Amino acid sequence: MPTNSKLSKFLSLILRHKPDAVGLSLDAQGWAPIAELIAKCSRAGTRFTREELLEVVGSSEKKRFTVSEDGKRIRAAQGHSIAVKLGLAPTEPPDKLFHGTATRFLDSIFAEGLSPKSRQQVHLSVDAATALRVGQRHGKPVILSVEALRMHQQGHAFYRADNGVWLTDQVPPAYLSFAVEQ
Repeated sequence: MPTNSKLSKFLSLILRHKPDAVGLSLDAQGWAPIAELIAKCSRAGTRFTREELLEVVGSSEKKRFTVSEDGKRIRAAQGHSIAVKLGLAPTEPPDKLFHGTATRFLDSIFAEGLSPKSRQQVHLSVDAATALRVGQRHGKPVILSVEALRMHQQGHAFYRADNGVWLTDQVPPAYLSFAVEQ
């Protein structure tokens, strides 16, 4: 059995990006039957039990996964590079949200705004500390502030994933500035 960290990363790969790597098909909202996920992963060489899976889901600091209310299905909370519609209702965001990135991307961000790149939507955080952790994964970090409420009032839709990450289709440069906490 892989460690919790390795299993979490493996599940992220399968449920966000490459379900076909183990022969799994996700439904239109990104859900997979847990029993089928376990069986297909086992046949592909990564073995874990339902209890181990639920331990990873429950102990994950990032809350990357959601288990259905009936306990029979699982999906990634957000971050998909494959086409899924999470079925989240548009929600009014807070006044400000944050985006962590690397300094090397700033010229293009301030010229073109934030776009999802390989993901389906732009990911935003409610606090600068989380955005900083995200930005550190990409190089020398910088935190951008997004005028989320103003964007929303001007017709841009926002969604809140099950794990608290805010999602939107894009952030035009006019709504971006450097966060003060830098």
